[in-house]
Amino acid sequence: MHIAAIVLDLDGTLLNSAKKVSPRNLEAVLHCRERGIPVIVATARPPRTLANMLPESLQQLDAMIYYNGAMVVSENLGVRAHYPIEAALLAEFVDYLTDSNGDPSISVEVEDQWYSNADLDYSVLMNVTSRPQMIRLEDIRTLSASKLLLSNFDQQRVRLMVDRFGDRANIVVTDSGELIQIMRKDVSKESAVARLCDMWGISMREVMVFGDDYNDIGLFGTCGYPVAMGNAVEDLKQIAYEVTATNDQDGVAVVLERILATGCSGRTGVQ
Repeated sequence: MHIAAIVLDLDGTLLNSAKKVSPRNLEAVLHCRERGIPVIVATARPPRTLANMLPESLQQLDAMIYYNGAMVVSENLGVRAHYPIEAALLAEFVDYLTDSNGDPSISVEVEDQWYSNADLDYSVLMNVTSRPQMIRLEDIRTLSASKLLLSNFDQQRVRLMVDRFGDRANIVVTDSGELIQIMRKDVSKESAVARLCDMWGISMREVMVFGDDYNDIGLFGTCGYPVAMGNAVEDLKQIAYEVTATNDQDGVAVVLERILATGCSGRTGVQ
């Protein structure tokens, strides 16, 4: 098995239930980098939340993909790219949500800044201690949003929203059905990884990816070696190359240790 790059989701994958990287997982990832294999983090989270979750040695990996692909940063490649939701579409979303029945919680991420028209507490759902900055709804409509976040909704609303906006936005339900994440249509983890691989001259068929939730499905369909965590959603397990142990059982390290034992090394020229 030739692995030219490794992509790691965070929550439910590299991070255990305590939202930490275990010593075993850390060692395995660092050994891969020592072998010259680029390591990419691909997460729905914003940059600011990673400082307390990732050890310092993992905070400067080969590339970091935030907001499911809406923001890509690679010091290695000299890349900092942002792919926001079109302003007119964001305004249409906000108008639709405020005119509809129900009371969804609406917040918007903008390149590591978080805004909402309500005082939201996502400490349990998203395991964050910070809260969004409160601004007026009319101001939210004008932002260059990396991602729109919705919670406190019913499944019927999700179906109606997908029917109305699904051809113009990437709408993903995560966190056991508790959170809707909305990005621009061409934004996804897989599109971001594809751009990076193109810069490195790596084929997506040579990429190993680890994931656990619905926002990893696209990556599993485009990367050559998709590995589902033991705690992953069933849809992901069904299309995985293999299913490893859970995130609390060092499932990432279980696989990486095995490929390292075979003498796997990265592509020549990829630093």
